[in-house]
Parts: sequence; structure tokens; C-alpha cells
Amino acid sequence: MPDPIAPDRSTLRRSLLAARREFAASPAFSGAQAALLQALGPLLDQLEPELLGVYWPLSGEFDPGAWAGPRALPHARREPPSMQYRRWDGSEPTAKDDCGILTANGAVAVPDVVLVPCVGFTREGFRLGYGGGYFDRWLAEHPGVTAVGLAWSGAETRFPVEAHDRPLTLILTERELIAPD
Repeated sequence: MPDPIAPDRSTLRRSLLAARREFAASPAFSGAQAALLQALGPLLDQLEPELLGVYWPLSGEFDPGAWAGPRALPHARREPPSMQYRRWDGSEPTAKDDCGILTANGAVAVPDVVLVPCVGFTREGFRLGYGGGYFDRWLAEHPGVTAVGLAWSGAETRFPVEAHDRPLTLILTERELIAPD
């Protein structure tokens, strides 16, 4: 049910991004990064991905760091709006997608586990991203994939869920692992 006091998504997104910039500039940021990275390792060991979909972190996002297994990076296309993953060898990317985000040049692939950055998230497993809908569309096309949202605990919020929103399998913050019902 929509929260009657929740601001519209654009306003909420701006507010969460401003709070994230402030958090990223604080002394607590490096400790939160270390705590989330420490929790991510055992989770990935448990999930045993054959191909892990990661993302190239934007300012203030959690940096998933190096993982020893095979990885792929998302590649977004604006027209038509779509996203695919491309195999990534772990070297510094030189290519950018249509959104200007660094991406890989490898073959198109479908990861079985994907790490998804969250601007905001709900306890019910929904994420607020940057507003392009790329991850939601990709997840709708790949319903069997395990989607792990990576977020800062301060990004927990409430917002009205829309028809295109896809729930994440799990959400991991620097403080806890959330397994929505």
C-alpha cells in the first residue's frame, strides 16, 4: 500500500542521493565499505555464482571490489531502453554504455547472480534506482536470477511500488542481510 506521506520518486531519489554524498564524505564511509565487503564474501560463497553480475560503482555507491570468479558488467542502451551483461575480465574498463557508465567489451552473457546498486530500498525487497528502469527490465526478462541489492543502511525508505518494480531476492547492507518475504 502506498505510503501517504512518501514524496514522489524524483524528490525521494534526490534526497537519498544528497544523503549518500554526505555519507560518502564522512569518516564512517570507509568502515561501512569494509563491513559490507566483509559480509559480501560469505554470501557469495553460499550463493556459488557461476557468473556474477557486478556493476561499476558510481560516486558513493558500494564498491563490490574484486571477486575471484567469472564476472560480467551491465551495458545499458537508451534506445530502445534495455540492458544486457557483458563478460568482464576484471581489468579497468575502457568502454562506456549509453548512460556513460564504464562497461565491459566481452561477450553478452546472463549471470545467475547479480549485484544491484540501490539508491534506496524497502524491507519488502524493492529498490529505488536512478529512474531509468534498466535493472527492473532486465530482472523481468530473467526471473530465475538471484538479485542481491547492495545498499547503505541509511538508504532504507518507503515509496509506492509501481507495476514495473521487481523485488530483489536479498538486500545486503553494512549492518544486515535482509531476506524479504
